[in-house]
Amino acid sequence: MAQTSHGVGGLTYDAKKRAWPAEFNVFLALVILVGAFELIGRVFLGDSFLFNTRDNVDAIFNEQRLQIIILQVSIVGIIAIGVTQVIICGGIDLSSGSVVGATAMIAMSFAQVATVNGNPNPKAMFIDYGLTDLPVIVPVLVAIGCGLIAGLVNGLLIAYTRIPPFIATLGMMVTARGIAKWWSKGQPISFPTDSFAAIGKGLMPVIIFISLAILFQLILTYTKYGKHCYAIGSNEDAARMSGIKIANHKVLVYVIASILASLAAVVLCSKNLTAQAGMGVMYELDAIAMAVIGGVSLSGGRGSIIGTVIGSLIFGVIISGFTFLRLDAYYQEMVKGVIIVGAVVLDQWRQRRRAIGA
Repeated sequence: MAQTSHGVGGLTYDAKKRAWPAEFNVFLALVILVGAFELIGRVFLGDSFLFNTRDNVDAIFNEQRLQIIILQVSIVGIIAIGVTQVIICGGIDLSSGSVVGATAMIAMSFAQVATVNGNPNPKAMFIDYGLTDLPVIVPVLVAIGCGLIAGLVNGLLIAYTRIPPFIATLGMMVTARGIAKWWSKGQPISFPTDSFAAIGKGLMPVIIFISLAILFQLILTYTKYGKHCYAIGSNEDAARMSGIKIANHKVLVYVIASILASLAAVVLCSKNLTAQAGMGVMYELDAIAMAVIGGVSLSGGRGSIIGTVIGSLIFGVIISGFTFLRLDAYYQEMVKGVIIVGAVVLDQWRQRRRAIGA
């Protein structure tokens, strides 16, 4: 005899479990993590991780720490929004960090001022061509163009030559990093215009991150583009039989991901007031970890931007928590590696549970 689960109001416990948002579990993990750092801080340091303990400040929460956490994850979070869409579609993108480095160098060279303290800018690359003090839209469009080219190369290789995404984006990762070093022969590019510097000033990176997250969450939820992403990631053959143009959609997904990486580069070099060839190193792995921690399945077809945003906050809380506990930076790098591996293990565990439940 088949067993049934009973509940209140005709809704079974099993149904309620299925209706439980997947993002809630990720948010619960975030709350537990914050609570753990708070408890450790109180017991071993006599200090609070979350709340303000200074007598000369009236604020209840430690606003400075909260701002640092959000700022730390906002730039990589922009990349993670694009990476989330790629993974949902059944792919992977290892090139985003290098695209950040190449775009930062190229875009910053179009955002430089002509003079510094009344003297010609010694770092201006295109001062002889009169390409200085340009409107802020110029370096932004240049950055978008860089992302468009990188995304097209990735997407076309993956969609039309059937090269595995891992190999195609790995090639772009190496190539883009080489371009970043070649562009100014390894020299940093500095002295941007005030309008360009304003992009990364204060909490602007957070505003840009949250705005893009809301936009793409709505796109994935309510548009044909989003439905096609989930369909292709769940079952590519079935999606093809239903009339979805798989190749075209994959190209579009990789273009969007690379453009978002380029926008992250604009925010990063604007915030730092300089561009260096080494910018964005390991950002691609951090972005993938944020997405997977947030519930995005590496097998494709599952996940959301909301989950990725919460996953990015978990990432930021861990790094900030280690700083709060006064642990050295190399321990933080070790923990990052554990997080990345742990995120993949967690995803595999979730897949096995779904398979058993099916």
